[in-house]
Amino acid sequence: MLACLNTAFPHDLPRHQAGMTLIEVLVTVLILAIGLLGAAVIQLNALKYTDSSRMASQASFIAYDMLDRIRANPGANYSWGRAESAPATNATASVRDQDLHDFEANILGFAGEGAKGSVAINGSEVTVSVSWDDLRSSGTPGAREAFTLTSRMEGVQ
Repeated sequence: MLACLNTAFPHDLPRHQAGMTLIEVLVTVLILAIGLLGAAVIQLNALKYTDSSRMASQASFIAYDMLDRIRANPGANYSWGRAESAPATNATASVRDQDLHDFEANILGFAGEGAKGSVAINGSEVTVSVSWDDLRSSGTPGAREAFTLTSRMEGVQ
């Protein structure tokens, strides 16, 4: 005679687990979400600092360009501040006026209306400064970043 196993009672079944519980899945998703959030914060900080260094590099290019223009035309007086408008350029404009106009246009093009620039000449020392609003990298309203370049030149006025 054949024996028939009775499987209707759960106490006769094996007691090992075959899968994951919902709690384990939720804990795994929570840990993954925290890790992805941390990676997103790191990425945002990297973008912020990259933008700040790009602005500083651009300001240095503008300042070095102006310094080279002053070296090329040492007889002209290049003293200028962003509070005053650069001389207008036209067909009869001097090289100095064209250089200052380009300097102002470069500053405004790189950082907008909030940017400021100046050229100060004291004896044989020339100082070119460029400053701009840097709210993005500092997170503080009204924060400004500046790049200043100083060089000694013979023959400047």
